[in-house]
Amino acid sequence: MENKLILDGTRVAAEIKEQLKERVSSLTSQGTTPCLATVLVGEDPSSATYVKMKGNACEKLGILSKRIHLSSEITTEDLLNTIHELNQDENVHGILLQHPVPSHIDERAAFEAIDIEKDVDGVTSWGFGQTSFGFGSYPSCTPVAIMAIMDYYDISIEGKHAVVVGRSPILGKPVSMLLLNRNATVTTCHSYTQNLNEIIKQADIVVAAVGKPKFIQGDWIKRGAVVMDAGYNPGNIGDADYEECEKNAGAITPVPGGVGPVTIAMLLKHTVDAAEKKQENK
Repeated sequence: MENKLILDGTRVAAEIKEQLKERVSSLTSQGTTPCLATVLVGEDPSSATYVKMKGNACEKLGILSKRIHLSSEITTEDLLNTIHELNQDENVHGILLQHPVPSHIDERAAFEAIDIEKDVDGVTSWGFGQTSFGFGSYPSCTPVAIMAIMDYYDISIEGKHAVVVGRSPILGKPVSMLLLNRNATVTTCHSYTQNLNEIIKQADIVVAAVGKPKFIQGDWIKRGAVVMDAGYNPGNIGDADYEECEKNAGAITPVPGGVGPVTIAMLLKHTVDAAEKKQENK
C-alpha cells in the first residue's frame, strides 16, 4: 500500500446499518421486531453513555431497545435472576451486559448466564470457544468490527504477521483467534511481553487493544503496516499515537471514527441475525 489509507469506520458502519434496514423491515412485517436488552448496573457515567448510544442506534433502525438499569447495590444473584428472565423472554433476541459491573458482583458468572443464542456481544466462554474454532455465530463485537473494516478496505490478512497488543477475553484474545482463522501468523503481546517495540516493528498488522492512551509509538510501526486502534480513552484518544503512527502506517484507523462505530454496527447486526434465526425456527 503506497498511498496512505485512513480507515473510515463511520463509513463502514453506515453501510452495515443500511444493509440491516431491509432485514429489520422484513422481520417486522413477519411479526418479529428484533430486540436488544441492555443491562446497566450502577451509575458509571461512561457505561451509561455507551448504553444510551447503543439504544439510540437500535431505535434508528427499528430495533427495539429494552433498557434495564439496576442499582449498584444489587447482588450477583439479583443480576443472574435478571439475566435468566431475559433468557426466557421470547421477545428478546440479544442480551448485552454493560462492562464493568460493580466490583462486588461476579461479572464472569453474569456473562456465563447469558444464553448462547442471545450472546450477541460474544462474552460467554462458550461463544469464545466457538469463535476460536471458527464457527461462532456472534464473535465479540470489537474484534469482528476490526475484521469487517479490513475486509471493507480489502486489506490482505492471509500470510501476514499480526501483532495484537492486549489479551482481554472480549478483545485481545478473540481478535487473535479471528486473525489466526484467517491464516495470519499471530503474536499476542501483553504487560509481561519483553522487547514489545521490537516485536511490533515486525508486524504487518498491529491491533492496539491495551487500554492505554497513545501507548503504541510511531517509530514502532514498520513502514506500510496496518494499524487497527481499538483503544478508546478519555478525551477521544486511542491506544496508538495517531499523528506519529500515521507517518509510517500504510493504513490506520482514527479515534474517534474508526473501530468504535463499527463495533456498535456489529452488535446491531448480531441482534438482527439472532432475530432471523428465531423467526426461522418458529
